[in-house]
Amino acid sequence: MDSLTQIALGAAVGEAALGKRVGNQAALWGAACGLLPDLDVLAGPFLSDVEKLTFHRGFSHSIVFAMLMAPLLAWLIAKIHGTKEASWRDWTKLTFLSIVTHPLLDCFTNYGTQLFQPFSNYPVAFNTIFIVDPLYTLPLLIGVIAAMFYRRASNRRQWINYLGLGLSSFYLLVTAVNKLYINSVFEAALGKQQIAYQRYFTNPTPLNNILWRGVVETEDGFLEGLYSFFDRDEQIVFRFIANNHQFIQPFNEHREIDQLIWASRGYFCITQRDSLLYFNDLRFGRTDLGILQFGEYIFSFRIARDGADAGKIIVKQVSPNLRVSKELFGILLRRIMGNS
Repeated sequence: MDSLTQIALGAAVGEAALGKRVGNQAALWGAACGLLPDLDVLAGPFLSDVEKLTFHRGFSHSIVFAMLMAPLLAWLIAKIHGTKEASWRDWTKLTFLSIVTHPLLDCFTNYGTQLFQPFSNYPVAFNTIFIVDPLYTLPLLIGVIAAMFYRRASNRRQWINYLGLGLSSFYLLVTAVNKLYINSVFEAALGKQQIAYQRYFTNPTPLNNILWRGVVETEDGFLEGLYSFFDRDEQIVFRFIANNHQFIQPFNEHREIDQLIWASRGYFCITQRDSLLYFNDLRFGRTDLGILQFGEYIFSFRIARDGADAGKIIVKQVSPNLRVSKELFGILLRRIMGNS
């Protein structure tokens, strides 16, 4: 999820682990450890656009990484603060929990977290929560900040932090229940419309867990639809997306294409513009949020042959014209409140 959420989660976990012994230092070190896995983005300048996809949320987001880093960081923290109030083992508990909860939370988004690296690069993605969701973040943030104003021995300090952790965890559970219901709605709609499909996925739209988007794979393409809990009925209108996978058959032997297909988990379409091919990852949708039937794909990669070597290709990520505006928020809010 976003960095603020991971900092808040790490701080709250750190506070729960050692706040009573070391006070605000627990929350501060927990926040630092909670952010640590996302520092893999610092390798970005040394990686190609495609390599960034496979590297981010890779080993730094694994359980093994947390197990290796926790005792090392704990040793460093113990050297700084001493072991009078908390031992090396106590700091190891804090660092491990603050680090490992980061990738565990990321598993609930749709990007995919390689939790079992280096033994498996399988991307764990439950698709229950959007990468930015205020209803998850705010209880954590308010709870841990409020707790830091109390003395470390205060029982009220503990319970305020536990309340924030409890509310956010309960909300995360609600998103999982919501997804089960949404999946049943999409399956029922596909059945009523007698649509034959191979597989599908659903994920919430930005900043909420009420309006959901589904992408369905059929024999000749994909279907995309939206459903809100406030919709007047469970009839979903699907928009067809031609996959055009045949366009990249000449490039199937290239490693970059294999990586893109892996990262998208096969949910992609190919478009052509100005004699160039574009690989579009359907998991993240378009800049119009799938509401207005137009917009640019958020994750799109231009594929072109290398002019110096016809046997090579150049794959470059294309940044969309992503303008967050009052009008777009208004459109999203109206669609959340139900179809017309």
